[in-house]
Amino acid sequence: MNNRRTFLKNSALVSAAALVSSIDACKPKETTNDKQQMTNPLPAGKKPMVISTWEHGLAANDAAWKVLSSGGRALDAVEQGVRVSESDPKCTSVGYGGLPDRDGNVTLDACIMDEIGNCGSVAFLEHIMNPISVARVVMEKTKHCMLVGEGALQFALANGFKKENLLTPEAKAEWEKWLKENKYTPMKIDKNNHDTIGMLAIDSNGNLSGACTTSGLGWKLRGRVGDSPIIGAGLFVDNEVGAATATGRGESVIKICGTHTIVELMRAGKTPTEACKIAIERIVRKQSDSKEFQVGFLATDKDGRVGGFSLQPSFQYAYFVDGENKMVNAESYYEGEKQGVPR
Repeated sequence: MNNRRTFLKNSALVSAAALVSSIDACKPKETTNDKQQMTNPLPAGKKPMVISTWEHGLAANDAAWKVLSSGGRALDAVEQGVRVSESDPKCTSVGYGGLPDRDGNVTLDACIMDEIGNCGSVAFLEHIMNPISVARVVMEKTKHCMLVGEGALQFALANGFKKENLLTPEAKAEWEKWLKENKYTPMKIDKNNHDTIGMLAIDSNGNLSGACTTSGLGWKLRGRVGDSPIIGAGLFVDNEVGAATATGRGESVIKICGTHTIVELMRAGKTPTEACKIAIERIVRKQSDSKEFQVGFLATDKDGRVGGFSLQPSFQYAYFVDGENKMVNAESYYEGEKQGVPR
């Protein structure tokens, strides 16, 4: 039985590894101090500041920092920041260029939340380059929090967004290869393969906002929605306390209301890193297959202290403060995964 588990796990990792080259291509062309590496914890009291998940967060942070450094609002910063990843065809996990569902359709999910608790979300949205901006219009022009599917598309077109083909030739080729080689099974979310960009910012007035956007799980069932567009799962902001965002297997984040849990833990006095770690430990306790996938959490408190924690090693986030854009290596629960020893 153990040999069979090992075989299945290794097979899944090999399949995911085949996509590493395309996922690694989702890197910024121009960055600030992108070679610097840091490890938690980080200094407190720094603002304005912006943090975002994964290495493609560096380029997104650059765009957000242009807003923040000129005295702009955190809400504008996070929208402009994640639009960079959404519009980059080299990003196979976000927006244009995202890997499709098992039927070959690129479907997008996104949400945004401001400093007074307003939020907007879209899910299962097709043909729109920047779903985060549609989510903001939902927040600002309707009394709803979420629009999905055909209704979300109709709303976007009615508000001036352009209908486009989001399936790039490269993503289409990956999909066609998968159809032949993987017998119509979905992609595995693990340390070699992830989705999402989540971004949190504090502006010069001390106000928080956040955004989260993704093309979701590659080869997913048509209609599948993960945590990214769900307030309290993929993103949560409370201006009195702090904010959190998530990446990785969305189903696992939804099951513990991950980002809301983290903000409430910070309200109870935990640091951002401590709160993220406790949320990860909850996943480990409640989800027996936690060694088989990746989830990463990222958080900031009201004072600008930041932290992250993940299930598996390799989760990184981009941190921009005081004019410096740096990559941070988050700690993980399974630090000794290669030896099969949890931390």
